[in-house]
Amino acid sequence: MDLISALQFLKLKEVPEAWVDEVWDLEFTERKPLDETIEEGLADSGDKAFRTLYQCLLAHAAQQQQSAGGDGGSRSIWATLGENGVSVKSLVAVLSSFVLAVKAKAASVQQRVNSLHAASVYLLLLGIPGSIANKVFHEVLLDTCSDLTSHCYPQDAGKKRKKDGLKSSQADGKRSKPQRKDTVEMEVDEEEEEEEELHFSGQDLMKIRDAVVLLVESLLRLLQTYPLKDRPQSASNCTEIFSKLLYFEPVIGELTFDAVQDISKLRSVPEMAFYGLQLLCLPKHGDQKESLRRVFHRLLYVILMMNKGNRGKPSLLVCSQAILSTRDQAIHFVCHLVDELKELALPFLQILLQHICFQMVEKSEYRSHGAQAVGMLTSQMASTDYARFIKWLFNFSRNSKMVCRLFSVDVVMVLLEQPERRPDDCEDPDLACFLPHKFLIQSLLFARRMDNSPTVQGHALACLAQCLELPSLNVTRAVHNLFSATGTQTVLEGEITEGSLSSQQTQKTYRTLPFRTVEISSTDGPGCDAKENLALLLRRVKDLKINVRKSALQALVGLLKHDVIPMSSENLATLSERCRDPAVSVRKKALQCVGELLTNKPECSVVQKAWLQGVVPAVMDSESSVQDKALEALDQVLLSQVKLYSASRHLDSSQRLTWDLLGLLCHECQNLSRYFSRAFTIWSKQNKFTPTFITNLISHTEADHAAGAWLLLSKVVASSPVLPYGKILDAWDNMLSSKDITVTTCCHILSVMGDIAPHLNEDTKDRIVNDLMSWLKTYTLSLEVISAAVETLFQFGRSEDIKQIQAFMNQHCGELVSVSEAYLAGIILSEKGAQNLNEELMVKHLHTLGVASLHCPAKVGKRTILLVESVLTTHSDKLAEYQEELPASLPLSQFKTNSLPTRVRAHGVITLGKLCLQHEELVQKYLPVFARELEVGTEVAVRNNVVVIMCDLCVRYTNIVDHYIPNISACLRDSEAVIRQQTLIMLTNLLQEEFVKWKGSLFFRFMVALVDPIPAIASLCEYCLLHLLLKKNPEMFSQHFIECIFHFNSYNKHKSYNKFTQSEREKVQFSLKGARHRDKRFRIYRFLLENFTDAQRFNITNKINQTVLACFADEELPLDADGAEILSETFNILSLKEMKLQAISTAAGGAAGEEPEEENMANMANMAKAVLQAAQKKVVSQVQKKAFIENTVPLIIGLKNLLEQKRSPVLRDLMAYLQVTMEDYRNEVKEFFSGDEQLAVEVEFALKTAEKERQMEVQMENCSLMEDTRTPTAQHSVQGSPVRSRPLVPFSFATPQPPRPNPLSARLAHTDRRVRRSRSMALEGTVMAKGAVNDRAISTPKGFNINLTFDEGVSAIFSDRGTSLVGETSVLHVRSNEQQAPGLRQWNVQSPLRQKKKSSNV
Repeated sequence: MDLISALQFLKLKEVPEAWVDEVWDLEFTERKPLDETIEEGLADSGDKAFRTLYQCLLAHAAQQQQSAGGDGGSRSIWATLGENGVSVKSLVAVLSSFVLAVKAKAASVQQRVNSLHAASVYLLLLGIPGSIANKVFHEVLLDTCSDLTSHCYPQDAGKKRKKDGLKSSQADGKRSKPQRKDTVEMEVDEEEEEEEELHFSGQDLMKIRDAVVLLVESLLRLLQTYPLKDRPQSASNCTEIFSKLLYFEPVIGELTFDAVQDISKLRSVPEMAFYGLQLLCLPKHGDQKESLRRVFHRLLYVILMMNKGNRGKPSLLVCSQAILSTRDQAIHFVCHLVDELKELALPFLQILLQHICFQMVEKSEYRSHGAQAVGMLTSQMASTDYARFIKWLFNFSRNSKMVCRLFSVDVVMVLLEQPERRPDDCEDPDLACFLPHKFLIQSLLFARRMDNSPTVQGHALACLAQCLELPSLNVTRAVHNLFSATGTQTVLEGEITEGSLSSQQTQKTYRTLPFRTVEISSTDGPGCDAKENLALLLRRVKDLKINVRKSALQALVGLLKHDVIPMSSENLATLSERCRDPAVSVRKKALQCVGELLTNKPECSVVQKAWLQGVVPAVMDSESSVQDKALEALDQVLLSQVKLYSASRHLDSSQRLTWDLLGLLCHECQNLSRYFSRAFTIWSKQNKFTPTFITNLISHTEADHAAGAWLLLSKVVASSPVLPYGKILDAWDNMLSSKDITVTTCCHILSVMGDIAPHLNEDTKDRIVNDLMSWLKTYTLSLEVISAAVETLFQFGRSEDIKQIQAFMNQHCGELVSVSEAYLAGIILSEKGAQNLNEELMVKHLHTLGVASLHCPAKVGKRTILLVESVLTTHSDKLAEYQEELPASLPLSQFKTNSLPTRVRAHGVITLGKLCLQHEELVQKYLPVFARELEVGTEVAVRNNVVVIMCDLCVRYTNIVDHYIPNISACLRDSEAVIRQQTLIMLTNLLQEEFVKWKGSLFFRFMVALVDPIPAIASLCEYCLLHLLLKKNPEMFSQHFIECIFHFNSYNKHKSYNKFTQSEREKVQFSLKGARHRDKRFRIYRFLLENFTDAQRFNITNKINQTVLACFADEELPLDADGAEILSETFNILSLKEMKLQAISTAAGGAAGEEPEEENMANMANMAKAVLQAAQKKVVSQVQKKAFIENTVPLIIGLKNLLEQKRSPVLRDLMAYLQVTMEDYRNEVKEFFSGDEQLAVEVEFALKTAEKERQMEVQMENCSLMEDTRTPTAQHSVQGSPVRSRPLVPFSFATPQPPRPNPLSARLAHTDRRVRRSRSMALEGTVMAKGAVNDRAISTPKGFNINLTFDEGVSAIFSDRGTSLVGETSVLHVRSNEQQAPGLRQWNVQSPLRQKKKSSNV
C-alpha cells in the first residue's frame, strides 16, 4: 500500500483548516474536539491502520536515507505529500488529537493504543530529513509523545511503589517525623482512585505493551537521526523518560550494552531505555559532559532505589526483587559508560559516588545495597582516582549528619572485601597512603568508636568484629595493630579527636589532620595506645546506649576468638557480666556471645568459667525469653552430651567440654549451685530425665570425672521415679572406704542418698544410718559434709508420723549433742584444756552441736548452753553450780577474755545463735549481749557472725528483734567493709520479706551506704534499693526525701522532721553535715530524684514549699547559721536538673533519632507517641506554671524580703534558683512576679547576663576552632609533626541555605548577574547554592580532578578548605592545589589602654 492510501483513514481533507489553526495556536497543550462526524470516523480507525501507515513511512524513510547516501533517485516524502494535497500541518494536528485523547479521564484501551501509534507516527515523521523545514517539529508535542507511556500503560506496580514510598521514611533518614502529603501527592492519589475503576485483561495489556514498544523504538530511531544539540530541554526530558522506563517490565537474562545495529532486535523496554540513555550521551545531542551529568543524575535515584519527582524530596521504593534487578542493571550500565568514555566519565563517576553517599537513608537494607553499589562502581576506578575517593570518604566520615557517618562505615566494609591496591599503582604519591586496607580500618572504621552518635559507635564496633572474619591477612593484621603492643603502627599526623561543642542544643563535630603511616621501633607508645583502645572497648560494653553495648560485645568476642586480645579473666568477666544487663536484648546478645566463644575455645578453662558465670544465673532471669535461651544452652552443652561411658572409648571434644564444665561447677563455681538447681526444677516438669539418661549418667560415677556425674545425679534423682539403687549404694560404700573423694562429691552423694531413702528397705536404712552416725562421730568430716550428713540423717528418719520423726532425731542427734557436749566440757572445764586445744576439732564439735541441736531442741540442756557460752567468755567456775547467770547488759568481749582463738569464738557465736533459734528465753537473754558486741567488739569474724545471727533471729522472733534493728543497721558504717556488705545484704533480705519495716533511721542509713567509700558496696546498695526494695514500695523515696535534707544536715528544730531517737554515737557515725560532705549529700539527692516519677517530682516541689520554705518565710524556723544552711541547700536542690519534670525535659531534648531502627517502634506508633508527648508536655507545663505562680512565687517574694533584711548570703542561692527556674519562662517574668517589680527586673537581668556569658563561651570556643581553617595537602602533612593537631572547621555538603553569608561572595554574585555572558568564578572549596548550577560548562586546569555537582540543592564536598558561598555561575574556573588562596586579612585591634599610653608618650 502506498503512503497516500495509508493516510486515508485520517480524513485529512475533511478536517477544517480553522480547527487546524486553532490546535496549533493552543501549542498542543489541550485537545480541541472535531466535528462529531469526523470524530466518530477517526474513532473507528483501528490500530491496524496506524501500523500500516507506520510501515509505509518507515519504508519511505529507509528509501530516502538510501537515496541520500546514493544517487538521490528517490523522491522525498514531503514532495509526495505536497503533490497529493496532504497538509503536513493538518497531519500533525490530527495526530496530536489522537495523542491528547489519552489524557481524558478513563481512556479506553483502543484510545490508548491509538494514542501510542499516533505518537510513534509523529516521532517517525520528525526523524525524516526535511521535517524541520516542513514545520513538523514542535517541542511541546515532542515531549508529550515521548512521555506518553506514563499515561497509557496502567502503572499498577508503580502506584504501589508510590504508596509505599509515601509511607516510608524520607531520603534524609528522619523516621520520627510524620509524612506531609503535598498537592502533587494528593493528585497522584486521585489518579490512582480513578484508574482503579478500570480493569484491563491480559490481552488488553499486551496490545498496549506492543504499542509502547513501537513508541520507544520510534523515539530511539529519532535519536539516531535527529540531533538534540540545540534542544537541551528535550534531551533532559528524554533522559527522565528513559529512566522511568527502566522499571517498565522485568528483564529476562543478562543485559549487554554493546552497540546496537538493529533497534527491532532489542528484547525488552528496559533494554531499549538503556540504549536510549546511551544514545543521549553521543556528541550530536549536546555537550557530552552535560549529557553524562544528566544521565548519571537520573541513574543516581535508580541506584538509591528512590522515586524522584519534579518537586519535593525523593521517596523510597519498596525493596522488591524487580527494583533490585533494575538497580543492578543501572550499576552495570554506569560501569559500561565509564569503560567506553574513560576519562570523560570519571569525574562524573566521582560525583555519582559522592551523591550515593550523601543521599543515603538510615534504613539498614538500603544502606547495605548502597554500599554494595559504591563497591561495584569504585572497582572501575584506577588507583589514583580510587585513592582520591577514599580521601573524600575519609572527610565524609566526619560529616555532621549521623547517617553520613553511619554509611561511611558500611562503605568501608564493602571496600575491605575487594583486593587491596598497592601504593605503587598510585600516580600521585600524596594519595598513596589512602590505598591500603590498614587506612580504611584504622582511620575510618575504628575512628568511629568515638562518634557522638551511639548508633554510629555501635555499628563501627560491630563491623570491627566482622573485619576479623574477612580472608585478607592485611585486614586482620591492621586490627591486631590496634590492640597489640608490637608491630607496625599507624599513628596520626595530628591526633584525631572528636569533640562536641554544645551551643544552644546544637553539636558541632570538628576534625584534625589526616593519617600517615610511620614505622615505630619502640613498643612503649603503641603499647599504651593498644591498652587505651582495649580500655575504651571495655567501657563501650558498659555504655548507656543499648545498641552500643550489643555491638561492643560482638567486637569483644571477635577479638577474643581471633586471639587479638588476651583471654584474661578481666576481659571475660566483662563479657559474662553483660548476661545480667538491664536490657533484655543485651542479655540475649551476651548469652549468644559467650556461647560463640565457648564453641570457638572449648578447651580454655577461663572461657568455660566465663560461660558458666554468664549462662547459669540467667535461668532465673525475670524475662522468660532469656530464661529459655539459657536453658537451651545448658541443655545443649550439658545434658545432651551425657552418653554411656566406656573406659575403652575416648570422649569426644563435646563430651570433654561437658565434664570440664561440670567439674568447674563442683569446685571453682560452687556459688552457682542455686541457679543450677533452678534449671533442673524446670527440666523436671518437662520430663527430660529418661531412664536412658539416668543409666548413662550413673555409668560416669566410676570415671575420673565422677564429681560432675554425682552433681548431675544429685539434681536429677529427686524427679526420677526409677533408679538403679544398687549402683548408688555401691558408690556409697566406696565413699565410706575411700579417702580421695572431695568434699563437694561427698555432699552430692549424701544428697542422692537422702533422696532415695524412701525407696530403700528398713534393713538398708538401718545400715546406712549406722554408717552415718559412725562417720559423724569420727569428727573428721569437713563442716559442709557434717551439715549434709545430718540433713541426710533427717531424710532417713522421715515418716508420716511426726512423733516418730522427732523420736528418731532425738535418739540420733541427741547422741551427737551429748558427744559434742562431753568434748567441750573436757576442754573448757580442764585447767590445761585450752593449752592442748585442737582448733579444727573444736570447730567441728561446735558445728556438729549447732547443726544437731536444731533437730532435737529437747536434748539441749542448760549445761550445754553454758558450755557454748563459755567458749565466748570465761565462766567455767559457775558451770557446776548453775547459780549465777550471765549479766545481760555486758557484751561477750567485756568478760575476762579466754585464750580460745578467734575462729573458735566465731563458730561459738553461730552455735549459740542456733541454740537461740529453738529457745525463746535464750533470745531474750542474749540479744542485748549481741547488740553490745556489735558496738564494742574488736574481732571482725565474731561481729560478722553476730550480724548474721541477729538477722536470722529476726525471722523467727520478729517482734523481739525489731527493737535491735538500729543496732544492726549501725553496722552499715562499720569500719570493716565485709561487715558493711554483710549487713546490707541481710537487711535487704529482711526488708524484702517484710520482717523489717522502714522505721526510724533505717532508710537514711541505707542512703549513707549509697556513698560508701568502697564503690562495690555503693553499687550493691543501689542495686538493692532500685531492683529489690523500690518495687515493693514505690513511694519509699518520695516519702523520705524532705526528711533527708534535715537528717543529713543534723537539723532537729523542725516540728515534724528528724525526731526519731538516736544515740550520740550513731548521730556522729551517720552525720553528713558540713561543707566537706556536701558532694555526698547531693549524690544522695540526685539518686533519689532520678528515680522519682513526674507526679512525685511535682508533689515534692509543692511539699518543699509548704514544709521548708513556708516555715522560714513565716519565721517558724529561725534563720540562724543552721537554718541558713538548710535554706541554702533547699534552693540548691530545687535548682537541680533532676528536679525538672521528665515530660517537659524529654520532649524538649528529643534525641530519639539516634536510636537504631531495630529498637524503635513502627513509624505510626512513633507518630502517635510524639503527638501524645507534645500534648502531655503542654498540659503538664500549664499545671506546673499555675502551681509555681500560686504556691511558690509568694513564698519567694516573702523570703527575698526577709533575706534582704537579714542580709543573708542565702539570697544568692535564691536568685540562682530563680534563674534556673525562669529559663523556661524567660518571656513571662513580669507576669510571674507582678507582685514585686524589682524582683522581676533582677531576674530578667540575671537571665540576660547568663545568656551573654553563654554566647561569649561559644564565641571563644569557635575562635579556638577557627585558628587554622586550611587542611594541608598530603605532601605537607607528611612533613608535619605526628603529635600536633590543629582543629579545622567542619566540611559540609551544600544545602539550599548557605552556612554563612560572605560580602565578597555577594559582590561576585552581583557582578555575575550584570555580566551574564562571561560569568565565571574561582572555586575555593565552594559549595553551590540552590539554582547555581544550571546550563554550565566545565573549565579545569590540566591534570586536576574536580568534584562536580549533579543538580541544584546538592553539591560536591570540598573538604580540603573552608566553605564559602558564591552566586550563580555558568563557567567554573577551578584553582589547583598549587594556586593557594590569599589568607584572611589580620585585624588591627588595639586596646584603649595602649592607645592612652601612646598618646601620653607623645
